[in-house]
Amino acid sequence: MSEYQLQIKQIVDYPRCRIYRQFIQSLMSDQSIRVGGGSGLFYFMVLCSYANFRTSYRRIDGISYTVYPGEWICTVKEVSGWFRTHFQRQAIDILDELQKRHLISYLVLDRGKVIKYKIRGWKKHNTILDYNCPCQKDTGFFFMPVTTAAELVSAGRCSEMDIVLDLWLSTVYNDEQVQGSEVGPVVYLRNGTGLPVLNYNELAVRWGISKATVGRILKKLAGMDYISLMTFPGRTGSVIYLQNYLSTMFQISDVLIDKEEVAMVLNIKVSLPDEEETEQTADTGGHDICVSDELASVSKSNIEVLVEKMAKVLEPQGIFCFRCAKSKYKLFPLSNACREEYLLRARKESETQFGLMILCGSDTPVYTFELTVLPITEKNRGNLA
Repeated sequence: MSEYQLQIKQIVDYPRCRIYRQFIQSLMSDQSIRVGGGSGLFYFMVLCSYANFRTSYRRIDGISYTVYPGEWICTVKEVSGWFRTHFQRQAIDILDELQKRHLISYLVLDRGKVIKYKIRGWKKHNTILDYNCPCQKDTGFFFMPVTTAAELVSAGRCSEMDIVLDLWLSTVYNDEQVQGSEVGPVVYLRNGTGLPVLNYNELAVRWGISKATVGRILKKLAGMDYISLMTFPGRTGSVIYLQNYLSTMFQISDVLIDKEEVAMVLNIKVSLPDEEETEQTADTGGHDICVSDELASVSKSNIEVLVEKMAKVLEPQGIFCFRCAKSKYKLFPLSNACREEYLLRARKESETQFGLMILCGSDTPVYTFELTVLPITEKNRGNLA
């Protein structure tokens, strides 16, 4: 599925597009997010959010105007308020810049008081309903191709508002071609790798700002609950999940994103303590763990660490066995992993699969999970760290 088709599917499957207009309105009213960047992404998306999907009519100062699909008519004062400019002349300058980029065309009517603009290419990217209807623009619609957003982002220095919208338009959810998207709505810059891992260098180049500014803005947005920013050690990079994305886009409950679960899905290294340290500080933490004598390559203390990691991932999903004193945890080999040649000590660069069973009491299995254990070597350290 192409990038453009992905965006179209979201619109077709969830036709209540008025929620986009509400989202733009909420951003416009958030004065803590700065505007004024040179990319123009925010300004263009505001105009798109008002553009008609069908022919309608609007009255301004007693005059009735026909508004066709892809168009909208408003006062210059309204546009200045949308763009947060101090003077109306600044709003006109922004419209001039968007017109020079061939994104819109506009006319000034009623002696400079009224603006009528048209989104170029609207028919190509949006469904047009060929019948008249009463004006419904109190709620509104908008839609923009990813390619147009990418062109705008690269056109100049991005403001904080531009960055929020770029993250929003770059988010993918439940796409089998993008790792980690099944966990939640993840920001993916469509670089062909299928990995949503980002680094501040590429974001700085994309947004036309410094690495330090990238870090400051992302931390600010995380503190404002716009995003969940997950930074991993070493050269791994960061993963960004959008908060309130599912409730806004699809009107379904948002999911809780856990960093440990993301690390597992993306194959990012989960550090285990050294064997000598675990022998000195071994503490089962109240978990009753059973380990087969044949599986000497995985120690009981290391399994305790894995159980703790799994508890952080599964408890938010409603599995509370890790808190129960009656729970027991049993490690056992899966398929050919039980044979000697597949043990970690025999093939130090191969992965080994184990099953971890949670039992209630002494013999009643409740849950069974599959674990993949891969030793960290100098050869694969760059892929995992």
